[in-house]
Amino acid sequence: MTGAPLVAVLDYGSGNVHSAVKALIAAGADARLTRDRSLVLDADGLVVPGVGAFDAVVTALREQRGDELIGRRLAGGRPVLGICVGMQVLFEHGVERGADTPGLGEWPGAVTELDAPVLPHMGWNTVQAGEGSRLFRGLEDERFYFVHSYAAQTWTMDAQRPFAEPVLTWSEHGVPFLAAVENGPLSATQFHPEKSGEAGIRLLANWIDGLPQTNL
Repeated sequence: MTGAPLVAVLDYGSGNVHSAVKALIAAGADARLTRDRSLVLDADGLVVPGVGAFDAVVTALREQRGDELIGRRLAGGRPVLGICVGMQVLFEHGVERGADTPGLGEWPGAVTELDAPVLPHMGWNTVQAGEGSRLFRGLEDERFYFVHSYAAQTWTMDAQRPFAEPVLTWSEHGVPFLAAVENGPLSATQFHPEKSGEAGIRLLANWIDGLPQTNL
């Protein structure tokens, strides 16, 4: 290996980004928090973090033209990883506190409130990793850290050539929900790898190991 893969962490005003950068570095990446469009487009991988309300994250992303950058990367088959609300906004829309907000539309479906006795879903939980998962390789029995009240609870998209069938990983809090999706160059986790201790670092390392390096 000639050097650590370059991973851009999209700086669009979301909180908790510095812990994501530190976790990516610990996982073996040359991680940089940036708004530089060229760096975001050309990096080996792009991470889109997200905390807070769906509509606020979508608005902030669009103000920084992050939606365009994500779309351009994916059109070229360049890897993107969304985290928490950074996963949620990849769906068609989010329904939160009575507001129905359009998302980025990379995946069909809605993000809705969990039907659970206690919200938010906060703390460690198990996942059921999808067959053939790269993200969860060697981590099938681990627990990950969640902080959320909303999630995608259904999946309706079939495989799209040239990509293989999406790998879906589920968890449960009151109801089943998507804990992670691996769909060609686009992956995402509802939990926070950067808050999930050694298991989270190993998951990020699995993602980083799959990045095609461009030797920038």
